Amino acid sequence: MTEQDLTTGPTPLREAFPEDWHRYTPRQQMARYLGLLFAALVIGWSITSIDVIWEWVWDAPVQMADLFGRMVPPDTTNLGTILLVLWETVNIATIATLFAVLISLPVAWLAAQNTTPNRATLWLGRIILVSSRSINTIIWALLFVAIFGPGIVAGIAAIMLRSVGFVGKLLGEAIEEIDPRPVEALQATGASRTKVILYAIVPQVMPTFWAVAILRWDINLRESTVLGLVGAGGIGLILQSAIDTFKWQEAATVLLCILGLVLLGEIVSAWLRRRIL
Repeated sequence: MTEQDLTTGPTPLREAFPEDWHRYTPRQQMARYLGLLFAALVIGWSITSIDVIWEWVWDAPVQMADLFGRMVPPDTTNLGTILLVLWETVNIATIATLFAVLISLPVAWLAAQNTTPNRATLWLGRIILVSSRSINTIIWALLFVAIFGPGIVAGIAAIMLRSVGFVGKLLGEAIEEIDPRPVEALQATGASRTKVILYAIVPQVMPTFWAVAILRWDINLRESTVLGLVGAGGIGLILQSAIDTFKWQEAATVLLCILGLVLLGEIVSAWLRRRIL
């Protein structure tokens, strides 16, 4: 391309792409700068309005180093009891996931627009899903400890109710995104509603079902490790006891066991996904 090509023709390139071109107009740039300034002011106000003892913040690295020093070496005296309670934690996560998946199936069916019987059932299903997800697992655990008393029953109920919203929402969205053509084809042949569900909807949703179930089990395995902090069973009970009695070396052993459990959960969930999906 020559110099003449840039200045001749019906639309010269120098006119089409002027050198002073900017992505935003001056008004847009000013609005962006004002938005950034407003965000900075809000962040600054948030930091100054909370009650932070900055001396403790600056001293935190020293305290952390002292705490980790107290944890070395880990105390393995109660390792047998810790592993036994760790297995209880796995059972809590597994049983809660199983019940959550079973309960979430009809809820997801109601919450999906293409399968729910009417608008009332649609909103009923969605209210159940939102209510389940809006309350943290620890809050559920506190409520069920007050109902059932301390123990694994409260932990299972807490994780189960928290999981229903997660599993039901994802399954409901998967049902809404199915290909409608197999459903219409079976309906055109006069197939019953049960056969439409079994042969047109379930096969399309099954990959998502297994993926969501495995993912939720992995998440529940992590969440069940802290339920003992509020008396809902699991390894968190021993951790809280060790912290309350300043047995930092035993607390280190518990934390290492929790870390190992989480890593093992990752390995198992990845293996299950490869085998099933």
